[in-house]
Parts: sequence; C-alpha cells; structure tokens
Amino acid sequence: MKPRVYFDAAATSRQKPPSVLAAVHECLAEIGCSPGRGGYECALDAGRLVLETRLAVAGLFNVPAPEQVVFTHNITYALNMAIKGLLRPGDHVVTTAMEHNAVVRPLCGLAQRAQVSTTFVPCDRQGRLDPADVAAAIRPNTRLLVATHASNVTGTIMPLAELGRVARESGAFFAADTAQTAGVCDLDFQALGLDVLAFTGHKGLLGLPGTGGFAVSRRAAEAMVPLIEGGTGSLSDRELQPDFLPDRFESGTMNTPGLAGLRAGIAFLQQEGLARVRRHEQELTARLLEGLTQLPGVTVHGPGDTRQQTATVSITVDGWDLGELAFVLDDRFGIMTRSGLHCAPLAHQTIGTYPAGTLRLSLGYFNTVGEVEYVVESLGRLCLSPGCQ
Repeated sequence: MKPRVYFDAAATSRQKPPSVLAAVHECLAEIGCSPGRGGYECALDAGRLVLETRLAVAGLFNVPAPEQVVFTHNITYALNMAIKGLLRPGDHVVTTAMEHNAVVRPLCGLAQRAQVSTTFVPCDRQGRLDPADVAAAIRPNTRLLVATHASNVTGTIMPLAELGRVARESGAFFAADTAQTAGVCDLDFQALGLDVLAFTGHKGLLGLPGTGGFAVSRRAAEAMVPLIEGGTGSLSDRELQPDFLPDRFESGTMNTPGLAGLRAGIAFLQQEGLARVRRHEQELTARLLEGLTQLPGVTVHGPGDTRQQTATVSITVDGWDLGELAFVLDDRFGIMTRSGLHCAPLAHQTIGTYPAGTLRLSLGYFNTVGEVEYVVESLGRLCLSPGCQ
C-alpha cells in the first residue's frame, strides 16, 4: 500500500492537532448555539468561547485590545473588507508583484468601478522586494500599502518592518496578508506598524476551513466602511450598523465551532512554541532544497534559502507537464502537491513561470524528514525515467 504524503500545506493544513478536533466536537455537542443571540446558558457559553478566541488571536499577534480582532469566513473576506472598506474614488494603492488574487482582484475590480489606481512594485526573479522601490512608488494620494508577508508560490518573505516604516512616513494605511506566515513566523501587529493584519485559520494556525479575520487599528476601523451589514446581536433597535468594534464588521451567525478549533490551534502552537515550529519547517525545507538541486532537469524557483522563505518550494521539471507530474506523484507514490498558477498569476509572471506555472511542494509542522527523503527519491525516479524527456 502506497504511503500518503501531504505536501500542500500552503493551501491548507491537512493534519490537525487532536485538541482542535476535540474542541470542535465539544462546541457542537455541549454548546450548539450562537453567541450573542440569547440570554440562556449555552448562548452565554458560546459568547465566552468567541471572546476567548478573540483574546487568543490578540495575544498571538500583540493586538492592543481583543475587540480589534474581527472574525470573517476566511482571509479573502478579510482582505476584501479592508481594501474595499478603506479605499475611495481617486485613491492610489501600492502593492507588490507577488500578490495572491485575494489582493489583486479586489484592486483590479476597484480600478474599473471606483477609479482607484494601483502600482504593482516589481520584485526580482526570486520574488524578493526592495523597500526603496516601494517608497519610490508612493504618491500624494497613496492611501493604502498592502503586501503579502510571504509568497504562496515561492515562499519569499517580504520585509514587513521596512514596509511599515514607509507607510508611516507617508501616512498611508498598511495592510498585510499573513496567509502563509500566521502560526509559523512571529507577527507583532504593533511593532510592524500595521493597520490591518489579515489572517486565515486553516493553514499555519491549524484550525478549520471557514475561519479567519483581521486585526485592525483604531484609525483604520474609523475610516473603514463596512461591506456587510446586518444582525450583530447588539443595538437591534437601530436600523444602522453599530459603529463600535468588533460589531461594526461582524454581521450574521458566526462559525462558533470553527472558532473553537482556532482557539485550540493557537493554544497548541503556543505550547509548542513558534520558534520551534519555524525551526522544524526550516530544517525540512533545507533538506528538500538540497535534494531537489541534485535532481537532473529540476529547477527550483525562489530564494533557495530558508532564512528568506517559508516552507514553500516551487519547481519545474524538464520534459514534464506539471499537471501530469502532480497526478503521477499522487497516483503512483501517494504524494499530494499542487500544480499550476496557485491563484497568483502576477507572481508567476515575476519569476518567469507564467503561464504554465510550477509544481509547488509546501510543508507543515507535521511533515517529517522521512517524507522529505521519500518525495525527493520519488521525483528522482521520475526524472530518470524515459518518460521524463
């Protein structure tokens, strides 16, 4: 029987800590109702659970107050709420050429509908960004600087601290997409000078799909127009959305079981220690990079340096259609990867792999050295086979 090796952690974390699964089951079995929608005991328990999760997120990211943490369905919702909520007709945005479509598409949509202009600052062929180029792109009407913390294609880590200084000096709002780094890298909302830290629950934070949100500064919260309005369980006698946090941006029934899992995922990470998580992923990535560079016909795209990237590695292989390669790896060897453009066509244009894309190998905390060796060995067998040429 072939093994099952999951190398697509950049898409979602497949293996969850047992405590996450237990927390979700307990929420459904013991609480089973919505927070803020009743005065009975289980509704109060649900509200307490949401508050505890809010406190956990605020503590993890060093957010000044728990009410500055807003929960959404995922990070795409969070980024859309921030981008569309902050920008006005005539505004200018600065971002990077390595962004995910969760940033690119809202900005391009606003360019068509609301006369918002965007400068996509170029990066080098490894996906690296020079903060001086970002500073040079700032205009008098620049209202927002938004950047991914790490590319979902190459793993390249962006210099958020330096970008924060650029934003502060210009007076622009500063938003970060941490889909690839939350739960792996240390993220300090205040030290980085962020106005919006968008996060997702189902990747590095080891929670469930359908969870995520954003931390927001007071000044950004005042300027941001809510995209979704409706029931909040508060001020129900008023026809307008509440103007206080987090209710200003949280309407409708929450994914309370998902938030229970998110809270448990954060607790697991804090018990393990983010430094240990990052170190383990760096060690695996270093072994993977070393093995891949020795395979004939394999090209690694990205920094190739674990100090400059997350545990995400993109490759192309001479003689192989990457979709077919991904299928063969899964079918013959039980190795799960992702081929294509990874919802980031600008990133692939930057690194020179557009339109075919790459085969992405992305690791997580639960992967092992043995799995890395097995993947390299399996790729080696395919590269040396007659079908490779």
